[in-house]
Amino acid sequence: MDVSLHAESLSELEADVHALALPEGAEIPAALAGLAGAEDVRTKARKLTLLRGERPARVLVAGLGDAGEADAEALRVAAALVAKEAAKLEARSLAWALPELPGVEAPAAAAALVEGTILASYSFDRFRPSAGDEPRPKLERLALAGADGEPVAEAARAARVAATAANRARDLQNLPGNHATPSFLAARAEEIAVAHDAVEATILGPREIAERGMGGLVAVSQGSAEEPRLICLRYRGRGSGEVLGLVGKAVTFDSGGISIKPSQGMHEMKMDMSGGAAVLESVAAIAELGLGLDVVAVVPSTENMPSGTALKPGDIITQLNGKTVEVTNTDAEGRLILADALTWCATEMGADRIVDLATLTGAVLIALGSTYAALISNDDEWAARVAASAERTGELAWRLPLHPEYKELTRGKVTDLVNSAAKRKAGTIYAGSFLEEFVEGKPWVHLDIAGTSWDVGRPYVGSGATGYGVRLLVDLARELAG
Repeated sequence: MDVSLHAESLSELEADVHALALPEGAEIPAALAGLAGAEDVRTKARKLTLLRGERPARVLVAGLGDAGEADAEALRVAAALVAKEAAKLEARSLAWALPELPGVEAPAAAAALVEGTILASYSFDRFRPSAGDEPRPKLERLALAGADGEPVAEAARAARVAATAANRARDLQNLPGNHATPSFLAARAEEIAVAHDAVEATILGPREIAERGMGGLVAVSQGSAEEPRLICLRYRGRGSGEVLGLVGKAVTFDSGGISIKPSQGMHEMKMDMSGGAAVLESVAAIAELGLGLDVVAVVPSTENMPSGTALKPGDIITQLNGKTVEVTNTDAEGRLILADALTWCATEMGADRIVDLATLTGAVLIALGSTYAALISNDDEWAARVAASAERTGELAWRLPLHPEYKELTRGKVTDLVNSAAKRKAGTIYAGSFLEEFVEGKPWVHLDIAGTSWDVGRPYVGSGATGYGVRLLVDLARELAG
């Protein structure tokens, strides 16, 4: 989507639809007061009013609710509602008046409007050929009126790049397992490297994975006809300073293995690669923005399938860092492949700080629903920085404790660790405690995104894939780059 900024007022811009946001108690601008429908303007949160006149022909007023509570998230929601209504009106262009709100600075307001519009305009029609028979006009241009100055321009550009990247991640999430295979994701990584000179891709296949001793990735993959990949990207933004490490789980289809999942809902396990999708497209966005920091990314990718060669409950494996694990549940496979990836990221890739994203536990849905991802960390300062990016982007994360007593639950009787607890206690924290064993002492944040990557229901992402994590990681990289 083309995004442009204009110092002129809204009335001076040409667009199929004009839009403005008003908190409760605010009066409609005098220039619009005479339009049909103006007397019925609703300013409660998530309410829209359509005004009709000669010029512009259509104006959408989005309610924000209480002015003291109107924040960037309220603007994202308002932008999404307006974008969806504009689509119904078959608009190709939309112009927004940049709102002035007491708690939202102009750059943040501009970013929120851009994000909400682009995310809400997403659709996945790849497997519906009939959808192209009579294509409806799509929103192609977004203009922000009253938007002036370099900080606003920079924020809007970053928002456009990050939201577009999030939509690409949603495409990957929505692809079924017979399309988005480990080799497919590896090819996407290579595309990113070809498109950006500062990005280098390295792909390890099954033989290389085994030779390097990645027992977790080898074990999980051995039940599938699809070969695993360890996908590595390196972005050189400045060549010196701290290196940001990103790790994303990419199980392209998760049946549960021998500990097989119930059939109901299993078709959605194509989304078990959401963390990997977010990491790949975040690197692409960081490179497009040309941010001044170095980033390394590691995406372990495999299927988890039952077969005569599959990993079995009771099997013992050795991870990359030499620790042994008794596998008590083959459906707790994500932590096994992440363990190898985290060690690889910390040691071979040279990451100084790490964030991993994974659709890791069903327990996080019970604890936090789809509103917050779970955040687990071994470093307070690093956790606070990641949480701040989560808050700014609306990709929320709630920190859970990493107490030594939880770590004791992961200890094995015949091995260093077991991959699943004997009792259903603190499942999300258990998984995080397990992962900490493999970060080699580096500052690390784990984000369990099982609840936030799919079917969140917010107006700007709706049902299905959300692309959670892309905007968070891009914001974090921007902050680190300074």
